[in-house]
Amino acid sequence: MVNSVALIVATSVLVLIPGPNVALIVANSLRHGLKIGLVTALGTTCGLAFQLFLVVVGMAALIELAATALEWVRWLGVAYLVYLGIRAWIEPVANLQDIRAQSKSGAFWRGFAMAVVNPKTLLFNAAFLPQFVAGGEGATGQLVILASIYLAVIVIGDGLWAVFASSARRFLGKFGHLRNRITGGFLLGAAAGLALSRRSV
Repeated sequence: MVNSVALIVATSVLVLIPGPNVALIVANSLRHGLKIGLVTALGTTCGLAFQLFLVVVGMAALIELAATALEWVRWLGVAYLVYLGIRAWIEPVANLQDIRAQSKSGAFWRGFAMAVVNPKTLLFNAAFLPQFVAGGEGATGQLVILASIYLAVIVIGDGLWAVFASSARRFLGKFGHLRNRITGGFLLGAAAGLALSRRSV
């Protein structure tokens, strides 16, 4: 119980610190609204869930191998986010009603890919969660429970980021250029965050 409370507090603090995942969620929420922002948050959470699966099953060697393999994929993700950011930054002003909606599946898989290709979060989670496991038997079961709590806090926190950004979207709808700059800035920020994500934690 104590470990669960400590995990919730620690994870809540982490959610308050915007990283690449949050930047993408905010950008999509500003650009496309709450539904797409929430779907993006669901995608990033599922991506983290995939990483946590590797942690829970204790595949230390596979985690190291995956982190190595993700290095070059990460740079493809960086390039794609830079492209999206520049496009959002320079595109003509449009009314919110005129902006073509992003598909929910596209938002989900973009968020999923953002989370999965970040080797830093993979290695961070591998080092972070076990700290909350009490010694003795049943360590795997404890990891499953803690991973579930961790993901629940993440998805709630990221969902709140989407709500916050979509609320600001209504205000920024009156200032098209500013909305485009902020959206592009968050996408470029997500690219920078992903680029600066090193394997070491």
